[in-house]
Amino acid sequence: MYNVLFIDQENSVRSILAEALLNHWGKDKFNAYSSGSEPSGEVHPQVIETLKHAKLPTENLYSKSVNEFSKEDSPQMDFVFILCDKVRGEVCPIWPDHTITSVWAIDSPYSDDLNIDAIREILHSLENRINLFVQLPISKLEHLKLKEEIHNLSHH
Repeated sequence: MYNVLFIDQENSVRSILAEALLNHWGKDKFNAYSSGSEPSGEVHPQVIETLKHAKLPTENLYSKSVNEFSKEDSPQMDFVFILCDKVRGEVCPIWPDHTITSVWAIDSPYSDDLNIDAIREILHSLENRINLFVQLPISKLEHLKLKEEIHNLSHH
């Protein structure tokens, strides 16, 4: 099993959606987690509604700090995906160790403008990348080739 961490700023929309998607589609191969560099402390209510409508799991989803994953007893991450919105000028969080990381620029409206349609659009954007990620033959790729393949996912 590979451990995967999705990080965004608030851990209320994008990283939560990604965690739910990967835990659903990659349940035999991946343990997905999410966190925020500046967590809001709550999952956006329409994210839960969107996930339920898509028949995706919602249990155990909560907004948490990236610091939860830097503790001694935290799971060791194999992959870290940093989700930030460069259009809005968000500062992408940094993951300090040597884990394979990739930045996925996922546009997200400001909290006041988030509606069910915007959340579904984010979900679909993440679905494409996560589907491709799940299909990678991770155990068969050498480290540098794997880094290249992961980087290529950021363009989907």
